[in-house]
Amino acid sequence: MAIKKHLAVTSLLGASFAALGQESFIVEDLKVEGLQRVALGAALTHIPINVGDQVDTYTVSKTIKSLHKSGHFDDIEAYRDGERIVFKVTERPTISSIEFDGNKDIKDEQLSESLNQQNIRQGEPLDRTVLDSVEKGLIDFFHSIGKYNAKIDLEITRLPRNRVRLKLNFDEGDAASIRQINIVGNELFPDEELLNLAESKQDLPWYMFMSSDRYQKQTIEGDLEKIRSYYLDRGYLRFNIDSTQVSVSPERESVYVTANVTEGEQYMVKGFDFIGDLLGREELIKSVIPLKTGELYNGSVVTSSEEFIKSFLARFGYANAEVRTIPEIDDENKEVQLTLSVDPGKRVYVRRIDISGNQNTADEVLRREMTQLEGAWLSNQNLERSKLQIQRLPYMESVEFDVTPVPGIDDEVDVDFTVKEQSAGSFTAGLAYGSYYGLQFNIGVSESNFLGSGNQVSFNINTSRGSESVSLSYTDPYFTPDGVSQGSSIFYRNYDASEFSLIDYKSKSYGLGTNIGFPINANNRVNFGIRWIEEELSDLAEYEQTRVLRETFLDPENPDAGFEFTKFELSTGWSRVTVNRGLFPTAGSRQSLNLTATTPNSDLNYYKVNYNSRFYWPISNDHRWVFSTRAALGYGNGYGSTNGFDQVLPVQEFFRITEQELRGFDRNTILPRAVVRAPQNIPGTTLPDGTPAGSIGGAEEFDTLRLAGRIGGNAKAVAGMEMIVPTPFLDEENTSSVRTSFFVDAANVWDTEFNVDRYQNLQPDERARLDDYSDPSRFRVSTGLSIQWISPMGPMLISFAYPLKEQEDDDTKTISFNISNTF
Repeated sequence: MAIKKHLAVTSLLGASFAALGQESFIVEDLKVEGLQRVALGAALTHIPINVGDQVDTYTVSKTIKSLHKSGHFDDIEAYRDGERIVFKVTERPTISSIEFDGNKDIKDEQLSESLNQQNIRQGEPLDRTVLDSVEKGLIDFFHSIGKYNAKIDLEITRLPRNRVRLKLNFDEGDAASIRQINIVGNELFPDEELLNLAESKQDLPWYMFMSSDRYQKQTIEGDLEKIRSYYLDRGYLRFNIDSTQVSVSPERESVYVTANVTEGEQYMVKGFDFIGDLLGREELIKSVIPLKTGELYNGSVVTSSEEFIKSFLARFGYANAEVRTIPEIDDENKEVQLTLSVDPGKRVYVRRIDISGNQNTADEVLRREMTQLEGAWLSNQNLERSKLQIQRLPYMESVEFDVTPVPGIDDEVDVDFTVKEQSAGSFTAGLAYGSYYGLQFNIGVSESNFLGSGNQVSFNINTSRGSESVSLSYTDPYFTPDGVSQGSSIFYRNYDASEFSLIDYKSKSYGLGTNIGFPINANNRVNFGIRWIEEELSDLAEYEQTRVLRETFLDPENPDAGFEFTKFELSTGWSRVTVNRGLFPTAGSRQSLNLTATTPNSDLNYYKVNYNSRFYWPISNDHRWVFSTRAALGYGNGYGSTNGFDQVLPVQEFFRITEQELRGFDRNTILPRAVVRAPQNIPGTTLPDGTPAGSIGGAEEFDTLRLAGRIGGNAKAVAGMEMIVPTPFLDEENTSSVRTSFFVDAANVWDTEFNVDRYQNLQPDERARLDDYSDPSRFRVSTGLSIQWISPMGPMLISFAYPLKEQEDDDTKTISFNISNTF
């Protein structure tokens, strides 16, 4: 850009411009004309001339250069008016707005960030020289991704008050495709084997439209590095990529890539040793790193050994350890001696831990989850564990941390945790609909982070077809500073089993309880609890499976009366949680084992054992492909005796099956059926007038059987496998709220107390009505597709399932869904 530099000197003494070059004068006044946006004081800071200074042409020339370097002016002129110097400036226009159009491969945010780094932003003066360099950089970027025909048009529109609107119009054009990739010099491995390692593809046919043969420089460089690693991992220590050529066709639509390589020969590891300081743990490290003497050299093994040593030292505060492998190559014997140079550096301590982003949660709630402490040495293991434990809190959406060295101190750092909170609770009043519960009404308050304390408070009222419940609970996860939790609850429930495709009975119960939990370590926990329950069981019909319960507690004087029970339940449990996040985990597991039993002084004496597990194994590095398994096992029974009868597991405690456990089947349809056994009456003689004289009871072998509703059982087994896959046509921002998976479910509920041999003396057609409900092998199996969505209306689950194995009287369904709505 040309800059006018002109000094017009008008002297009252009649001195000429040429004479001024030889003479100087004393400045009595300074004046700057043409200022609009730039303040006079700001301009004067770039003028190294003061009133009273003696100046000449050279001094004024330096001043013009200083003003130009300020970046505020496009044009600068200087005049002498007597003993006054006048600087006439033209300010650079101010950028009023920046617009982008036609860009596809570079997002607006990336462009804005790039321009911002060059001080091209709204409100700043426009420097065309910088803009030209940005344009060249963008063109180079497009060339690196194969868009050799890309063009950029810079459109500058003048606006009033010396402002401009800057618009970058992109014509990216089509990306060049890779027509051919040639590897020259390879004899040990064929081209096909090496090119299969590459992400870049060449000359793909039209029907492989899901793949791409687009040229990208960074991808090619990464592919060549994969080939290098492939050779190094197989002992070819001298392998080298001698040169790489990229040729573009004249029409700039095709690219030809050629890599010239030297393979070399395989080398064995002659031995390895250490130099430097290993903190006295040389033998331990030597025994656990994967390097082995006498094996082929392997580049990946060497790298993993270095990383292991760094990670090991970082656990003890040596966060900046340097590990370098020095090879001593014996080309004659094709061997290599490896020396691992270890410099642990200084032990680094944490001076301060700062937390930001927690608008509602108190600092102490987050700090109590941290295993990295202030004043202790820095441990990457403790930092990651602290991040994970905070991220598992239900009111935390994301957690990140940065480690910043303390200025001037080489062995201290500050750790900054940045958290993003999510809704910790809600007041809900709304309607919901589910395939099983039908239309529901609920109202309640749920808060997982009550007043920022991390305590959980919940109050809920729910009504649905055949069920009403009210509950209030409170849990303090840190009842003691050591992480001992304490919770209390009170509840009321009214339940009509006949509304849920079960046998006829009604249950009304209320009670209260408390529990306490103890952490074993960061992942394991044990819990103990006690509950007092008052329960009324009514309208219980007489079935074979409820015969013992009825005979034990039946009032002979009022056989139609209900049963009232007082129960004291004791519970103990173990849980283990290693998942990487609370919602839609992609790695880790959840496991729990719980035992619940009533005390001997309870009216009902029984126990129940439940085990649940779910495992997640990521298949891809980005955790978008995940394999998951789950299992649930349960068993219960009675103990002791009452009124001369052995106690059994009461019917209201029988195990059931939910729609989420076995998709493709109606809820409870796989449960054992209740059996009604009735004696067959034999008619007596007939009187002369034709009226019957009565009847007499028949023998037991003439009893009849009738199958009633589903009743459940005292044993349960559920298993499942899922392949979690990326949801098609979904942008990355929504992947955390939608999950798609293909599944296989299997489940069975059986009754170990059911004895089919009791019915062997019946008539064959009656025996044929019965299945062996004590058989644990009567599994049902289904497969299908499941979509889970945390929608604005509430959680939604849609499943498309097909039964693979079913029984004759099972009710199946292809589609099931649940959706809730709050307002």
